[in-house]
Amino acid sequence: MFQNKLVAVVNKQIEMGVAMNALAHMCLGFGAHMGAEELHLMDYENADGFIYPNISKMPFIILREKNSNKIANLLMKAKEAGIQYSVFTNTMTEGTWEDQKARTLAAKPEEIIFYGIVLYGPKEIVTEMTKKLSLWRDNHE
Repeated sequence: MFQNKLVAVVNKQIEMGVAMNALAHMCLGFGAHMGAEELHLMDYENADGFIYPNISKMPFIILREKNSNKIANLLMKAKEAGIQYSVFTNTMTEGTWEDQKARTLAAKPEEIIFYGIVLYGPKEIVTEMTKKLSLWRDNHE
């Protein structure tokens, strides 16, 4: 039904609240960039006519990865393949947004810890990139 696949890969080594914050930031920016039509957003309505707006018809799969370097590799593969992406890193936390932007600009690649990545592109390519990853589960498993 859908030609493209939407996947998030979250770093399992970070604390759950930080992981959810990273996922929220990535999705907010990614959704704004891609737009409602591309992400197949629609409104759901209940029997009383109450509207639940902007829910994607597409499946959105949340996967986990234990290694920041492997998330960085996914980023490079996505860039090479022309896959749309959004990432969140350790430099994007603490302080003001100005502090975060400056910290990111000053960070050498080896200093960056990837908290997560969102990938969106042709189903076959995204599946191949993520096929060895597991579904996100509670950090205590």
